[in-house]
Amino acid sequence: MRIAVVQTASGSDKAANRELVTRLVAEAAQDRPDLVVLPEAIMADFNLEGVADVAEPLDGEFVSTLRKSAVEHGVAIVAGMFERSCDQDRPYNTLLAVGADGSLLGAYRKIHLYDAFGYKESDQLTAGDVAPVVVKVAGRTLGLMTCYDLRFPELSRALVDKGADVLVVPAAWVRGPLKEHHWTTLLTARAIENTCYVAAAAQNGKKYSGLSQVIDPQGIAIAAVGEADGYAVAELADERLAEVRRRNPSLINRRFSVTPRS
Repeated sequence: MRIAVVQTASGSDKAANRELVTRLVAEAAQDRPDLVVLPEAIMADFNLEGVADVAEPLDGEFVSTLRKSAVEHGVAIVAGMFERSCDQDRPYNTLLAVGADGSLLGAYRKIHLYDAFGYKESDQLTAGDVAPVVVKVAGRTLGLMTCYDLRFPELSRALVDKGADVLVVPAAWVRGPLKEHHWTTLLTARAIENTCYVAAAAQNGKKYSGLSQVIDPQGIAIAAVGEADGYAVAELADERLAEVRRRNPSLINRRFSVTPRS
C-alpha cells in the first residue's frame, strides 16, 4: 500500500479550501498512492468565534469535493471537516474517509476534544461517541484518530484491537514550547507500542507545527514533509509489519486490556 500525507494550512474561505484540496489531491495522486491523507480542519480552519457557521452535513459541498477528487484520481482520501451535530452551536470535528470509487467508507467524530494548553475546544465542538472507527483501504485496515487523540494511547490500542495495522492521524497541532517534540514523540510511541504504521498529516504555517510523516512499526520515519507545504509518499510493506510483530510480539504478550468508557 502507498500512502501520501499532505501538509498545508487551511483558511476561513471554504471555497478556497475546496480548491486547495482539489489541487493537492491531484498533485499527490501523480505518485500513484492508494490513499491521500489531508490534515484536520482542512475544510475550514478553527477560529476564536467558533466553527458552527462553517459546519456542513456529510452530503455537503466539502464531501462532494472529496468524492469527486477520489473518483477522478482513483485514490481513497481521509480529510478533516466540521460536521453538523444535534447541537447547532457545537458541531463535530469529523474525519471523513472516502473510497477510490467515491463511496463513503466511514466518519470518525473526534472523541478527545482539545481542552488543554490554554485552549478549550469543547466550547466550540461536540465530542463524538467513545467508539473506535476503522475502515478498509487497499487491503489495509486503517484506524482513524484526530490530533489530540494522539495523547490517549487507549484509543490507538482499541483501534489495533479492531484490526488496524495503520493509524491515520490528521492534525492541526498547535505550535508552542516543546509541542513539536511532543508531536514526534507521541507519533513514534503509538507506532512502537502497537507495532503498526502511523500516517500523520498536519497543518503548518504560523499556527501549526507541520512535521507530517509516516512512521513504520519500529518507530522509524520512512517519509516526512518538514515545515513547508507539500506531501510525502511511503510504501507500507506486509513483510515489514509481519517481521516486526514476530520480533516484538508485545500485542500478544500483554497481560490486560482496557475497555473504553461510555
